[in-house]
Amino acid sequence: MGCVGDGTVVLRWRRHPSSVGLARLELRKSLAGWGLSALEDSAVLVLSELVTNAVRHARVPSGREIETRFLPMVPPKPSGLRIEVHDTSALRPRLRAAEPDACDGRGLLLVDALADEWGVADRVGVGKLVWALWRPTADGVEHGGGRCDI
Repeated sequence: MGCVGDGTVVLRWRRHPSSVGLARLELRKSLAGWGLSALEDSAVLVLSELVTNAVRHARVPSGREIETRFLPMVPPKPSGLRIEVHDTSALRPRLRAAEPDACDGRGLLLVDALADEWGVADRVGVGKLVWALWRPTADGVEHGGGRCDI
């Protein structure tokens, strides 16, 4: 996999914790190439949470992989971004309040705070995709904190 005609970067990953760091590295390279480094901090953290969720919770059948897609949003030049994480599990993530002393359960709260929108959708074939979006801005300034109903 790799870059498709519209600039979308499509990559596949094993359901293994090492895939999270590798996916972050690929997103950083893509953002730099598109001139979207201003989105790096929030986009890399959101990607990390979404891929970690897929690695930990999506029971992907043997031979199936997690897929990521990075899509630059281009109104005369790239200034927005859409990230998608695809897996073959029908289990959909839910935004929930974590117990105060819990060690996990806060990932989607971060996604909700950092992305302009996010959600879950069906995908072609088996499973779902979880997406996060940073809308194009005229000044390239990063923003976030919107939520789409899942």
